[in-house]
Amino acid sequence: MSLTLYGHPLAAYCHKVLVALYENGTDFTFRHVDPSQQSERDLMLTLTPMGKMPALEDQARGETLAESSILIEYLDRHHPGPHPLLPRDPDKALTARLWDRFCDIHIANTMQQIVDARLFMAKEAEAYVTPYTTSQLDRAYRAADRQLQDRDWLAGDFSIADCAAVPALFYAGILHPFDAHPNLSAYFERLLTRPSVIRVLDEAKPWLVYFPFPERVPARFL
Repeated sequence: MSLTLYGHPLAAYCHKVLVALYENGTDFTFRHVDPSQQSERDLMLTLTPMGKMPALEDQARGETLAESSILIEYLDRHHPGPHPLLPRDPDKALTARLWDRFCDIHIANTMQQIVDARLFMAKEAEAYVTPYTTSQLDRAYRAADRQLQDRDWLAGDFSIADCAAVPALFYAGILHPFDAHPNLSAYFERLLTRPSVIRVLDEAKPWLVYFPFPERVPARFL
């Protein structure tokens, strides 16, 4: 097989690409990267500009790419499956890209600030960062809830936007639940019924003990 995905089963942006791969039954090899090892960090620096996961290597085409959204668009273009993840209509594609970016920037990256505060900051700094960050998540939850009124998916059919929403909402919901937002909550439950999402979260289960807030992970995900 020509495709190799470099990543980790706990990494949010790896989840995003894995959902896309599993949605279309794309044949690939998963290369587990251990970021605790210097040799593995060095490897990722040869594959991506910032040394971050995931990376996708396509041996058949001689291409190596980084950034989860780029990887999904690349797969959609060069390894298409039965379920296009980017609408063929250019205007609808823009909407899908918008909500993909929304999930990454306003939910996933905001959630990551809470994780980073726990891992890398003094308790005094964490106490300042977390309340502000959760207020930003609340803004994002309200926006997503409005978008999902009378919609099953974020941008028409299931798309790159929904691939991005899976890990964003999974981890953000652990740290700052969105139960008060009925459209968003119902949407997340729909995501959880998709075989691709079930598979990704099942593969993550053994690693959730390493999540910085393991005591907050709901029992149904363990």
